[in-house]
Amino acid sequence: MSPHTKLYIPGPVEVSEKTLRALSQPMIAHRSSRFRELYAAIHVKLQALFETEQPVFLSTSSAWGVMEASIRNLVNKKVLNCMCGAFSDKWFDVSKRCGKEAESLQVEWGQPIRPQDVEAKLREGGFDAVTLVHNETSCGVKNPLQEIAAVVRKFPEVLLIVDTVSSFSTESIPMDELGIDVLLTGSQKALALPPGLAIFSVSQRAFERAVSVPARGYYFDFLEFKNNQSRNMTPTTPTLPHIYALQSKLEDIFNEGLEKRYARHRHLNSLVHDWVRHNGFEFFAPEGYRSISLTCVTNNRKVDITAWIERLREKHHMVIDGGYGKLKGKTFRISNMGDETEESITRMLMALSDTLKAA
Repeated sequence: MSPHTKLYIPGPVEVSEKTLRALSQPMIAHRSSRFRELYAAIHVKLQALFETEQPVFLSTSSAWGVMEASIRNLVNKKVLNCMCGAFSDKWFDVSKRCGKEAESLQVEWGQPIRPQDVEAKLREGGFDAVTLVHNETSCGVKNPLQEIAAVVRKFPEVLLIVDTVSSFSTESIPMDELGIDVLLTGSQKALALPPGLAIFSVSQRAFERAVSVPARGYYFDFLEFKNNQSRNMTPTTPTLPHIYALQSKLEDIFNEGLEKRYARHRHLNSLVHDWVRHNGFEFFAPEGYRSISLTCVTNNRKVDITAWIERLREKHHMVIDGGYGKLKGKTFRISNMGDETEESITRMLMALSDTLKAA
């Protein structure tokens, strides 16, 4: 059997043996008291991670399902889509495909969304929602969420929808304190679970908005999620293996401790940054706006990234990402999120250096 190739890409990330064992637990009836007990047991921990008193929901979908659901449930007038990379750009397209009036706040890939620009757009009037990708995975930009949330709070009629797919559980994101109306994430990045589960929470005022929005559909209707969660149920058949794995992962997270987990991600990220500087590469995102869960590196050395990644795979059974979309070959991305340790990141960086020599 071929050796396992370890993933250092920005998702899906490596899944631990403990988590894989949790996935293989026997099935239970999803309308049984055992399932209600399972959901109730993880719900309190999810609320602690989301830093919210609001209900937290489990969606058998990718995070994109909930991103589209946020548009369908909450936009009556017009949505402002903040766009700084592949995933935030796509949200604008999704808004239009949902038949909603949408306007873009577009910046160059690699640049952050500036709070003053958000405020200027909202002062034009007519908006009732804003979408923001906190950590733009495609280019390693971390947007200034706290400052942008403060701006949105100046406009009581505007709801704030935030994608934290590649930042969730790597740092504190206090949903209630910041006034976030939808906070959503996916299973396959920092939570280090297989793809296929989305997790999200919704504010009370967002529920109130949803009541007034027609054509929400059924599968992603926030009010259906709320009604079912009150009984520790999901609206439709849940992905039970993922929920078992999530239970196991939450156990790991709280055994480690949230502050220690956040500090670990910062430390591992700093090791990658040190490697980037030492090897003469440049960062794609500007200082002060760089992700702490992954690093997007500019290929200023003109390395043949495809060949380099293949050498890394063949010699060390590891893989990094060779750039996303229009940045392919112009950048490369290295993940340090999930269950990675100083030992595993150091080993990967040594392998990168070893295979870079042949470039």
